[in-house]
Amino acid sequence: MSFHQHAVHRLYQYRKAISTKPYGARGKNLVRCEQCLLAEVYCTCESRTQLESNNAFLLIMYDDEVLKPSNSGRLIADLIPDTHAYIWSRTYANRKMLALIQSPEYQPFVIFPGEYAYDNQSIVDKVTPSSIGEGKKPLFIMLDGSWREAIRMFRKSPYLHKLPLLSFTPDTAAKYGLRKGSRDFQLGTAEVAALALGVSGEQANAESLNAWFELFIESSIFSRSRKSTSDLSPLVELTQAFKASLK
Repeated sequence: MSFHQHAVHRLYQYRKAISTKPYGARGKNLVRCEQCLLAEVYCTCESRTQLESNNAFLLIMYDDEVLKPSNSGRLIADLIPDTHAYIWSRTYANRKMLALIQSPEYQPFVIFPGEYAYDNQSIVDKVTPSSIGEGKKPLFIMLDGSWREAIRMFRKSPYLHKLPLLSFTPDTAAKYGLRKGSRDFQLGTAEVAALALGVSGEQANAESLNAWFELFIESSIFSRSRKSTSDLSPLVELTQAFKASLK
C-alpha cells in the first residue's frame, strides 16, 4: 500500500542513507513498517489521516532522533499537513530552515519553558490573532530530542533567541486534558504539539493528535511485547477512538 511521504519520512530516509551502521533500536530484530516504524503486524498507517489545520510545525531534530522508533515527532507530521523537519547542527543552520522561520507567511513560536528565555525574549502562553499578525499562520518550532539535548539545541541556536517562546505549565496541561502534576512535567513531543494546537484554538485537532499518540503508544507496547498478543482489543478500541475524534 502506498502512503503520502511527509517531512519526517523524508528526513528518516535521508538520515538512514548517510548512517555508517544500522541504528540499534530496542527490538531491532522486528520486521518494522518503514512508515510508522512499528512492527508490521501492528502497523497503524492505514488509519493515518491528515487534518485541516491553520497551524504549521517545524521539528528541529537532534542527530539520530529521527531514526528512533519511539520518536513521537513523526505523529505530528502524520496529521498536520504543514509540518517541516530538519536535523539540528551546532555549527551551521540549514538555509531552508532559516528561510522558513523568516518567511512572511509564518509567525514563529519556539515551544520551550519560559525560564530559559533570553533577555528581551517574549513569552506567551496562548496564541491569539493579535499575537500572530494579519495574513500569517503560527509556526510552532519544536526541539525534538531528550530534555538535555533540547536544552543544548536551544542554547546553541542563536537564531531562536529573538523569537517568542510559547511556554506551558502543568495547569495548561491539566486544562487541555494532559498529564497533571508539577514535579515531573515532561511530555512527549506529540503531547506538547497537542497543547500548542489547543492554545491556538484547534481543540478538536488537539484531541485527534492525543488519540493518535495513545494508539502509537499501545502499538509500540504490542510491538515490544514477548507475551501472547492474541487479544488485540486494546488496539481496536484505540483505533476506533482515533477515528471517532475525527468526526
